[in-house]
Amino acid sequence: MARAVVPVMLLADDTPLFFSVKQMLAAGALALMLYALLWEAGNLVNLPYKRIGFYNFCLWNETAGELQCLEHNDLQVMGISMLGVVLARVCVYTCLVFCIFYPIFVANVKCTEEAKGWKVILIILIIKMIILSGGLGMFLLQTSQWIQPSDFTGGFLALVATQALLLLQIFTVTINLSWVKNTHPC
Repeated sequence: MARAVVPVMLLADDTPLFFSVKQMLAAGALALMLYALLWEAGNLVNLPYKRIGFYNFCLWNETAGELQCLEHNDLQVMGISMLGVVLARVCVYTCLVFCIFYPIFVANVKCTEEAKGWKVILIILIIKMIILSGGLGMFLLQTSQWIQPSDFTGGFLALVATQALLLLQIFTVTINLSWVKNTHPC
C-alpha cells in the first residue's frame, strides 16, 4: 500500500518537482509548436521536389525543372477545399496562441491552488488537443492525395510530438486535480 502512495506523493502539487514537470511539458509543447509553425513556416512536407504546408502547396514542374507553387484557383480545381485549409490553419495556429499563454495560466492557478482553476487548466488542455488534432486532420484529409507517409518532415513530426506532450500534460493535470480534491475537499 505504501508503494502506491509514494509515486503520487512525489508528484504532489506542493512539490517544486511537479510544478517544474508541468512547466517543462508546457515549454516543450510551445517550442515544438514554434518550430513547426514559425521556423518550418507551417510546412508539413519540405522536400526538394515537394513543399506542402498550411501556406504552401508546391509541386515539382518537370518542364520548368523547379518547384511550382499553386494558387488558390489551382487548388480548388484539384479538389482542395479552401474553407477546409483555412479552418485547419485557424485551428492549428490557435493552438499555438493557447500554448504561448498556457504557462501564465498554470502559474496563476498554482498561486491560488483552487480545484476550479485546475479544472479550467484541464479544459484548456483538452481544447488545445482537440483543435490541434482537428486542424491537422482537416489539412491531411484535404491534401492526402499528394502526400505519402514518407514525405513528412520536421514540421509534421513536431506537431505530432506536441500532441504527445499535450496528452502528458492532460495526464499530469488530471493527477494534480485528483490530489487537490483529496487534500483540499472544500
